[in-house]
Amino acid sequence: MQENSPSDPAQGSEFRLRSLDAYEGNLARRTYAALREAILTLRYKPGEALRKQDICATLGVSRSPVAEAITRLSNEGLVDVVPQSGTFVARFSMKEICEGAFLRESIELACAELLAEIITDEQITELRRNLRLQKVMVEEGDFAEFYRLDGEMHDLIIGFTGFKQLSTIAKTGWLHVDRARQLILPMPGRVAETLQEHYDLVDAIAARDPQAARKAMRAHLGQLMKSLIPLEKTHPELFDPS
Repeated sequence: MQENSPSDPAQGSEFRLRSLDAYEGNLARRTYAALREAILTLRYKPGEALRKQDICATLGVSRSPVAEAITRLSNEGLVDVVPQSGTFVARFSMKEICEGAFLRESIELACAELLAEIITDEQITELRRNLRLQKVMVEEGDFAEFYRLDGEMHDLIIGFTGFKQLSTIAKTGWLHVDRARQLILPMPGRVAETLQEHYDLVDAIAARDPQAARKAMRAHLGQLMKSLIPLEKTHPELFDPS
């Protein structure tokens, strides 16, 4: 069955925003989380208008938590608020994508190399458990869950270093890359290739080979950027032309 496109009027906010029951925290935090997830997963496309009244109706909230959520999203660079015009999902910027990828790569190369020197057997087991779940998701064609497990694996690698601030810094830099790569993960063959890259990476870390781990991480992240760079030409409507 063909899915409605986000521009199809039949697909309103009710199809793109999960119930606030799916999130934790106060009303403002849950409203922000619902909108942020919908933007990061491209259920709201770059350049698309965010209609506050529709969002309020769908989530069953007043304008206040929606306005607060939009302010936070604007501060993150995910939303553009244009006076006298409206609120729009920020378009992609290839410069921001490349900058974020550079930051994340710098952090993760160092993490992979360090972790190969200090990783415990229990941590290896946890990484391999994550990989087994990834494999199941590939076999079932559940790209959304594969994507979540992919992020979890990278979080584990960063977290196992013991440096508590690295994950926050990496996620901030990765924000625009994360959103853009939603366009390529469903590409035929790419998810399976990504899974194999994950196996190579974890195998190198488990072998406690710092240089091999660094090389595997570089190869993995490099393949991602090779896939992302052409998007500006194939999806020009999603990118900021300036």
